[in-house]
Amino acid sequence: MLWSLVKIILFMAAVAAAALGAGYLMESTGGIRVELMGNEYTFNAFQSVIGLGLMVIAVWILLKVLSLLLATWRFLNGDETAISRYFDRNRERKGHEALAQGMMALASGEGRVAMAKADKARKYLDKPELTNLLTAQAAEVSGDRRKAEEVYRKMIENESTRFVGVRGIMKQKLADGDTETAMKLAEKAFALKPKHEETQDTLLRLQAKSEDWAGARSTLNAKLRHGSMPRDLHRRRDAVLALSQANEVIADGKTIEAREAAIEANRLSPDLIPAAVMAAQSYVAQEKPKYATRVLKKAWETQPHPDLAAAFADIVAEETPEQRIKRFAVLTRLNPDHPETRMLLAELNIAGENFPEARRALGDLIETHPTARSVTIMAAIERGEGASDTVVKGWLAKALSVSRGPQWVCDNCQHLHGAWAPVCENCESFDTLSWKTPPTPEVAAPTGVQMLPLIVGALEDTSDSVDVEEVDIVDDVVEAADVVEDAAVDITDAVKEADAR
Repeated sequence: MLWSLVKIILFMAAVAAAALGAGYLMESTGGIRVELMGNEYTFNAFQSVIGLGLMVIAVWILLKVLSLLLATWRFLNGDETAISRYFDRNRERKGHEALAQGMMALASGEGRVAMAKADKARKYLDKPELTNLLTAQAAEVSGDRRKAEEVYRKMIENESTRFVGVRGIMKQKLADGDTETAMKLAEKAFALKPKHEETQDTLLRLQAKSEDWAGARSTLNAKLRHGSMPRDLHRRRDAVLALSQANEVIADGKTIEAREAAIEANRLSPDLIPAAVMAAQSYVAQEKPKYATRVLKKAWETQPHPDLAAAFADIVAEETPEQRIKRFAVLTRLNPDHPETRMLLAELNIAGENFPEARRALGDLIETHPTARSVTIMAAIERGEGASDTVVKGWLAKALSVSRGPQWVCDNCQHLHGAWAPVCENCESFDTLSWKTPPTPEVAAPTGVQMLPLIVGALEDTSDSVDVEEVDIVDDVVEAADVVEDAAVDITDAVKEADAR
């Protein structure tokens, strides 16, 4: 609005200046006197200015006529395209001007203006690869998706613009959520330009989402072959795809193929925890415990994880708690200060009813790195050493207010997953899940879990006057703590089975 007002003011100022100048010229004396062939012509100042302007126009027209005459002379002397080139130069100049103006309008976000300039350029230029592209992009900017798709389909008919047309429609289908059609178009675009990195990434993401693991591995190999992915990253993601392929053949009941795929996935990326677990299970099924131990040991050395410990426990099904502690020394000697190693050793000693050693193994973990699992282990130690129910329930109540510890978290959107997956279920990113502690907001409500230790503490001070309602509250606390304990990802179940035997 302000700019429009400024333009109106400037226009009025220019008109006023022109009128003032014309009036000044008309009122001024003198002028130009021209003598031609004995005749004398006198012009005043105003007439002189007009005559000068007409002379400039006449010279410009004369130059154009001379250029046309020259083209005609060349045509008469055998240059068959001289006249057509003369007119084509003018058309090309106008077309390129319209094209440049359309590109500037597109860069400025003026879709409608860009479409108008593209239409003008199309009339003057015989270059549909440029004008169609400008029209399609301008239609997208202005929100006319139907027009954009229509132009993209025209571009598919031209070999030089086919890739751009396929890619444009593919992006529209992705925006519409039609992933099935988008993947077919991505495959076609990939066939046209296999080195195009964006197309590679799009196709890989769609193949992973649709669980086409074989196709995804082929696309991943193409990324490595064309230099758009580092070799170490390729090995990691190829392992993820191989692991996903192994899960698929397990679902199909192909046991032998599943074992081979799992072992291959672990070979490609030994630090991939799910691959190590599946490979170890495959070796156990083949009665090769040494190979299973080697796989799990290598993975544990990189990153201790409860699933690795559970798989290690399954290597030998029948053993006493003492034998299990001795066999697990292969793992507990690695990364001895890691919280997972300390909690594992504490659980093993709890199963062997060696509660003082379990307390030593746990150490100051409940103070420096308290989690629901470590605090629950401390409650089990207190129970084993004969502590009162109030003390045990106090630890279980604390388990509700501390962090749940490491979980599978998407690095892209921070979404939590109950189990590892190759593709994030929230943002659909590929290979973005990491085993880490997610950020947990502090509970600030005064009537929330922060009050639970006070409730349990009050039970000890007023044990003779506890009414039915308070007992129910404490029972709810214990029940909730049991839920937390069951949800912790560890080998507690395996240890309990060994203890029961």
